[in-house]
Amino acid sequence: MANQGSGRQPKYQRIADALKAAIQAGEYAPGDRLPGENDLMVEYEVARMTARQALSVLQNEGIAEARKGAGVFVRAFKPLRRRGIQRVAQEQWGSGRSIWSADIEDRSLTVDQIDVREEAATERVAGALDVPSGSPVCVRSRRFVLDGKPVLIATSYLPSEVVEGSAITQEDTGPGGTYARLAELGYKPVHFREEIRCRMPSAGEAERLSLSMGTPVILIVRTAFAEEGRAVEVNEMTLDSASYVLEYDFDA
Repeated sequence: MANQGSGRQPKYQRIADALKAAIQAGEYAPGDRLPGENDLMVEYEVARMTARQALSVLQNEGIAEARKGAGVFVRAFKPLRRRGIQRVAQEQWGSGRSIWSADIEDRSLTVDQIDVREEAATERVAGALDVPSGSPVCVRSRRFVLDGKPVLIATSYLPSEVVEGSAITQEDTGPGGTYARLAELGYKPVHFREEIRCRMPSAGEAERLSLSMGTPVILIVRTAFAEEGRAVEVNEMTLDSASYVLEYDFDA
């Protein structure tokens, strides 16, 4: 019988910790199959539910992923480091670069789902943009895929009176993206605010992001402000929490 220690941790947590230590030590490389429930039951002399819970811990923490009919494997996807301050700096989009280029280095990023439309602002969106409820807004919905893995769903809302007739209402906004086009329209973003929280995904979000069971999502709402504090964009982003490290680097 493997040594389970004398601590007060639940058995499944001790098994999960042992597996994590083995992964960190290189005993299991990215993409390797981890011991299955039957293997863990024998090695640790525990019930199936305990073994299942141990593997679930690794999945919930984004360390491992289940593959239907094949088992549980060490996650091979390298988390994306989202540089929250550098990515929206004017020197980024102002020089024609995508704000994503601050994050992805030489990795492959694609937008495989995009929908641009006009609709009436809900009370939530109208409040964020400080426009009357029901006012027309341009809505840009996108899904971002990194190295073949869906990592983010983003929906931006912009006042139609600001962006009407511009490239922002098209699928391809051009070099520098939405913020560069806003600057050309006389609404250059000069200040950003982000609000962050976490929750479990809806069924639709889990499907679109190909999430493993039990994986939470990170919600980031970014508001862009032009001169005199006018809100010109609200971007609601849903991130696969296991695919991201959020980095905020600033001076004291």
